[in-house]
Amino acid sequence: MEISTVLVYVLIGVTAIAFGVFVFLLFPERRPATDPAVEEHPTLGPVQQGSISASLISAAPSGYIAWLERQLVFAGRPSGWSLNGIVVWKIVLGVLGIVFGSMFALNGGMQPWKVLLGIAAAILLFFLPDVMINSRAHDRQKAMQLALPDVLDQMTIAVEAGLGFDAAMAKAARNGKGPLAEELIRVLQDMSIGRTRRDSFMELERRTNVEDLRRFIRAVIQADQYGVSIGDVLRVQSSEMRLKRKQRAEEQAMKVSVKILFPLVFCLLPVLFIVLLTPAAINMMSSFGSGIGGVAN
Repeated sequence: MEISTVLVYVLIGVTAIAFGVFVFLLFPERRPATDPAVEEHPTLGPVQQGSISASLISAAPSGYIAWLERQLVFAGRPSGWSLNGIVVWKIVLGVLGIVFGSMFALNGGMQPWKVLLGIAAAILLFFLPDVMINSRAHDRQKAMQLALPDVLDQMTIAVEAGLGFDAAMAKAARNGKGPLAEELIRVLQDMSIGRTRRDSFMELERRTNVEDLRRFIRAVIQADQYGVSIGDVLRVQSSEMRLKRKQRAEEQAMKVSVKILFPLVFCLLPVLFIVLLTPAAINMMSSFGSGIGGVAN
């Protein structure tokens, strides 16, 4: 066996040991729960013991688990996505990244760039579930932000036509599509089972990361608390949301000139120079070459 191959195996073993020591030092010691069958997690509530995913969740840093839980809530808890599944997939993908990265580094002889690519692949695979759930949460919150002005317009028209606030919200939720309509339906369901409007909207505020929607929720709660006309609140909020949507569109349009600068300089202009200047350079070289040949003769 070559010395380089031995060094690679030693490096892989040392990396695996270092990763295990890092995990052991990073995760705090698990404390026994009061109930031997159920362990209380500060973010998730009761977590059933006896499974690998529950052990990993209980041992993981609380801040990271809370961040994952928030992303799941912002993403609307999509089907097939759970905290246990994300943690397990992170471990599985990380191990697969290490294995395939090692095989790639060993194939055809060890080279520094292969080792770096293998390490980068392992790191990317380990954080891939985090990136995916964060992307889904961002897309869902963005869709809610874009749909909010139209929903407020529908609610304003319904209230001015004589409907109550709850009936106007139900009508806008039934006519709408997307995550905002789903959240409004959930608010109506919470109120139908006996929760107050304030508590239902406060829960909606915890499930969203859109500042415009949070501002509307606070306005509705204050109007309900102080007896302000809900029609006036909806009219003001609707006009404000339309203005903000227009301003965001203008901002994105102004950013286009800056964003297109780098592709223009590094991609389009070099090709344009090659296409335009290459024939001229060839003609100049031919002319100078023929002129020099004629003088020499």
